[in-house]
Amino acid sequence: MNAADPSQLISQCIAGDEHAIETLIRQFETGVYRLALSITDDEADAYEITQETFITALRSLRDYQEKSSFKAWLYTIAVNLSRGHLRKRKILGRLRAALTSIFRIETQRLPDPEDEAIQSEEEEAVWNSLNQLDERHRIVMVLRYFHELSVVEIAEVLSISEGTVHSRLHNAREKLRSALASLNRD
Repeated sequence: MNAADPSQLISQCIAGDEHAIETLIRQFETGVYRLALSITDDEADAYEITQETFITALRSLRDYQEKSSFKAWLYTIAVNLSRGHLRKRKILGRLRAALTSIFRIETQRLPDPEDEAIQSEEEEAVWNSLNQLDERHRIVMVLRYFHELSVVEIAEVLSISEGTVHSRLHNAREKLRSALASLNRD
């Protein structure tokens, strides 16, 4: 399915076109769900946050300004709702396991059992190292490498400068590189 132009869909949604609303939701729901899941590590919570994200976005479409990408604007809503959810439930520690859940969803098609075992060991080492990062470094890594957001979009989603995004990504990669190098020496 080809992605529809968000600008055109937004105009149609504001006009009350139910088909456009459905199309807009279908176009972005998987990414929003995965983002919420990567933050909350709970499928039911991620589903609820996904719904809340679209309800909030649809109510605020008239306020959306095209100076930022629609995806970044939508992800900002999802991140804020997810963070609020975590604060309410005080489950920040559960975020660490969410990355593993996302990774398994995206890597279920390894053909050879031997390759799968090797890949699994390497992935486990990466995820264990990634889970050692603090939340601010983990989130930029998740947004950049799993949701393929640009530095500009990450800055918009997290309300931080592009320089801060670059710095956090650099620091996170260095920490991962160091942790993985020490594992290879063992």
